[in-house]
Amino acid sequence: MSAAVRWLLPLAVVLELVAMCASNKPLSAAAGLLFLCCFLMAGSRLQAYSRALLLVSLVVTGWLSIRGQLSMSQLIKASADAAFYAAFLGSLGMMQCLVRRFEVLRRIHDVLLGGRAVWLYPKYALVSCGIASVLSFGMMNLLCGSLSETLRDRGITGPSRLQWLRCVLISALRGFALVPLVAPTSVAVAILTRELPELSWSMLLPFGAAAAVLLIGVGWLLEQRRFRQVSSERVTLDQWPAGTLKLLLLVLAVFSVMAVLVALTSLKVSAAAMLAVPVITLLYITWEDRSLGTVLEESASQVSAMVNEMAIFAGSAILGVALSSMIPRDALSGLAGSTGGVLMLATIGMLMLPLLSAIGIIPITVLSIQAGLLPELVAGGMDPLLISVALVIGFSLAMMLSPFGPSVMLLSRFGQVSRWVVAFRWNGVFVLIAVPLLLALLAIEAVLLPAFR
Repeated sequence: MSAAVRWLLPLAVVLELVAMCASNKPLSAAAGLLFLCCFLMAGSRLQAYSRALLLVSLVVTGWLSIRGQLSMSQLIKASADAAFYAAFLGSLGMMQCLVRRFEVLRRIHDVLLGGRAVWLYPKYALVSCGIASVLSFGMMNLLCGSLSETLRDRGITGPSRLQWLRCVLISALRGFALVPLVAPTSVAVAILTRELPELSWSMLLPFGAAAAVLLIGVGWLLEQRRFRQVSSERVTLDQWPAGTLKLLLLVLAVFSVMAVLVALTSLKVSAAAMLAVPVITLLYITWEDRSLGTVLEESASQVSAMVNEMAIFAGSAILGVALSSMIPRDALSGLAGSTGGVLMLATIGMLMLPLLSAIGIIPITVLSIQAGLLPELVAGGMDPLLISVALVIGFSLAMMLSPFGPSVMLLSRFGQVSRWVVAFRWNGVFVLIAVPLLLALLAIEAVLLPAFR
């Protein structure tokens, strides 16, 4: 990574955070242009998928602009959205700077494998979700990387190694996939609440939590037998690793700052997380290292290490604005006026995400396009809650089935297992069982929704 890109990426993140606090869309669009310049300067250093998605988004946007199908306001929105989603990932990824400073995170698998074997799957899923709500993709790096080291240090190979990978990493992936359903820091929640200001995370939470409980129950039934074998090979800890309490206090500080920002300002929870995570992280590592230069160096390195994921998020945002502009404004308005029509839209929207993700279109791209259609439907009188719930459920399923998604690719790389095996063989049966149950849950929520309004 060139020195220019290494320092310009953090600058673009800071510029977007300033624009977000000031509600200044032109400044946010400028941040988006700076991000695009960084991605173009990175060039061949980007992975093939990141480059392809970014190129497609720019070509499609340029072609539509030349044909007059995209107005200047839409181009500004596309650039501003690209900045927001790239900065969302960059700012939350700063929490990864804390990982190497805490022994409890390096020994997390020994911690999680404690206790009765029957509870290991829900424990892994819930803890993975909790960590991912703060670390985002850093959670996959943490759990996958630490498991690889654990297996190598203990000499676990062959069928036992595959069993560990199958149990532990698939539970981590499914826990990560719960984040859109329950966490305010999810990019899916950020996209939907950005497009629909009248929507909030607290409105989505009861319905998302019900779906999360259902998904944990299905996974529990499928995986508990495998966890018994893994449990027999674990190392028992005599006490909690050093730094556990300090880490819990830091996480509590992050969520406390988020709560204060939401209470005292007009910021949404997602935006508050984008400010709280880097601020608390920078304060802590500055206090620990006592060197501003070292802190700046580490922060720049951490943000620039996520350039591929940030390029994917930015390209998806641009493509979402461009493609949603091609769909006629009244194409779906006829379905938005009745409960049955809204349920049909919600069902289609939910199923589109995992189906398109399975053929290689990553979930954030699909959700960006879908979210771009919602404001027009809401303007026509549609209640956005049910379809928004359906989209976060679909996003959760898509995270498990997308062979090109960042989470599956990380798991594949660390576990040295084909991403097709992870997405389809390990998760296929789980999703086939879960989808009918989630559709039934969605229908029940459609009936109960008036009671929540």
